Amino acid sequence: MTTHDTRLTESTEPTESTEPTEPAASPAAQSPPATPHRHRPALLALLLVTAALYLWDLGASGYANQFYSAAAQAGSESWKAFFFGSSDAANSITVDKPPAALWPMALSVRLFGLNAWAILLPEALMGVATVGVLYAAVRRRFGAGAGLLAGALLALTPVAALMFRFNNPDALLCLLMVCAVYCVLRALEDARTKWLLLAGVCFGLAFLTKTLQAWLILPPLAVVYAVCAPTTLRRRIGQLLLGGLAMVVSGGWWVAIVELWPAASRPYIGGSQHNSFLELTFGYNGLGRINGNETGSVGGGRPGGGGGGGGGGSWGDTGITRLFSSEMGGQISWLLPAAFLLLVAGLVVLRRARRTDAARAAFLVWGGALLMTFATFSFMSGIFHEYYNVALAPYIAALVAMGAALLWRRRSRTAAALLLAGTVAVTAGWAYVLLARSPQWLPWLRWTVVAVGAVAALGLLLSVRLGRRLSVRLGRRLAVVAAGLGIAAGLGGPVAYAANTVGTPHTGSIVTAGPEVKGAGGRRPGMIIIGGRGPGPGGKGGKSTGGGPGGPGPGQGPGRGQGLGQRDGARHNGLGGLLNGQQVSAEAKAALKENAADHTWAAAAIGSQNAASYQLATGLPVMPVGGFNGSDPSPTLEQFKEYVRQGKIHYFIGGGMGGGFFGANGRNSSTSSDITSWVEKSFKKVTIGKTTLYDLTRPVS
Repeated sequence: MTTHDTRLTESTEPTESTEPTEPAASPAAQSPPATPHRHRPALLALLLVTAALYLWDLGASGYANQFYSAAAQAGSESWKAFFFGSSDAANSITVDKPPAALWPMALSVRLFGLNAWAILLPEALMGVATVGVLYAAVRRRFGAGAGLLAGALLALTPVAALMFRFNNPDALLCLLMVCAVYCVLRALEDARTKWLLLAGVCFGLAFLTKTLQAWLILPPLAVVYAVCAPTTLRRRIGQLLLGGLAMVVSGGWWVAIVELWPAASRPYIGGSQHNSFLELTFGYNGLGRINGNETGSVGGGRPGGGGGGGGGGSWGDTGITRLFSSEMGGQISWLLPAAFLLLVAGLVVLRRARRTDAARAAFLVWGGALLMTFATFSFMSGIFHEYYNVALAPYIAALVAMGAALLWRRRSRTAAALLLAGTVAVTAGWAYVLLARSPQWLPWLRWTVVAVGAVAALGLLLSVRLGRRLSVRLGRRLAVVAAGLGIAAGLGGPVAYAANTVGTPHTGSIVTAGPEVKGAGGRRPGMIIIGGRGPGPGGKGGKSTGGGPGGPGPGQGPGRGQGLGQRDGARHNGLGGLLNGQQVSAEAKAALKENAADHTWAAAAIGSQNAASYQLATGLPVMPVGGFNGSDPSPTLEQFKEYVRQGKIHYFIGGGMGGGFFGANGRNSSTSSDITSWVEKSFKKVTIGKTTLYDLTRPVS
């Protein structure tokens, strides 16, 4: 091959005609590159900078998502609540997810007490760990430089900077998914069964974090291993079955215990309509997310799912461009075009490699994970929030780093230089589009990114020509400078978005990264569109005020992104607490604490966010009637009356959601409304400041 050859592919040894009977690594897998000593300080610096980024002013968001913070507080008080993932220490109902993501937070609260740092510190540490594992996964096949680039790209992805500083389950899910991919890649090197078993354990624990979303990437990973692992087909199939068994055991033990536990002596399974975790898994958290028929959810389980333009209904239009839209683009799509381009380039370069080539298998694994998740997120009609996109961040970062490293080593070839330059140009151009959606925010940045990207692309092309005609050393130096400019152009937008995200407190259940975006359905950052008519509650709030222990109070007071739009002209019934917490006055806090030892629950409130505010403020169990949406049939009216008759509930907090707005086509939505109506006409109303309480120990007559 001459220096003017434009081909990218590398020839490899022909595949042997027979399969080996024992595990045998391919040449590419036998000697993964070791980490040079000079790169170890760089790795340490990457991890330290990531930790600083994710820990900076961490307590500014207060209790962040109070729904999960209250459950962590409950788990720190009661081991039963810890095991089941209960919303309150008296175990009335669970959160609408399995409890694995709550366990680190609850243990942290047990160790350090109830405060914002104790809640959010485990999430930040998970982010640092995810960056480290991603580095290790990419380094083994593509070198320390590629590993460092992948880790940096992940750390600076805006939605990652958001979710690794927040207490939703997605942080732990992201960590476990990267660990699972790492284990599969290790198994692909030499077909050792232990790595598939460890991957199965990661998938099982991920299921206990966010149910079926954890298994989105299972099909492509299993197919790649079945085809590419360096051992016999029979052994490959057997290993996959063992890995599946490890997954079922590590994820199924908790499910089996919950399903076999007598329902009368455990908390109600939040998010289900029949007190069943399996129903929750395959309904509200499973197929309902795909087809939109989510019984008991926000917007209420309409048959046929979404409706609306593109089939997304209440959760936005679906389709191939969904993740590039105004709502989603700034969260995750900065490097998405580059990831797709470099995935194709990597597979083209390695298309003649042996079946067992570990580098090609890495592209297939990361690429399969990206494509499967991208397709699901693009076309699912059910509940879909912007922050879900954090699941894509490690896949994008890995593919960009791997593809760039592969082409960089071939940069003297015209085709490789053209692909590198084209990728830089496309990335800079797309960054301009994303930044232009916030025209008043750093208006100079989009032009700077485009200019730097253009110079970088041109420099990469000139470096090839200079290297051939003048000096190889000069061409190499120009290529290095151009590569640095290309990285700066690609990261300019994400870094600015991530900095904005880190510098802005976030509270509620629906949060977004970055500044206000023009064309995002007319909403402010962190808000959702309910029924396609207007902004919904949630999201990015200002600093909390008030007296939560250990820092800012538990979501005291509304912040940015706490508006409320109408859906189909319906009345709201005070829905501000659905996706964000309530302000708890010192007087209301004192009232709930009075004689609290005489009752199982200091109070009851409609909806988990309403109840969570008072529970976090007082440290006492507060019953969330109807669960997260106020639509779960827990407790029933008769059960609630019996609790009151036994003196187990002291107060009922008025002004909640009412339960009639959301629900399963009206089948169970009346439960919360019936309880509210009965309380209002049966018990004495007490107004403390702006808080309306009903004293359930003082009947009207």
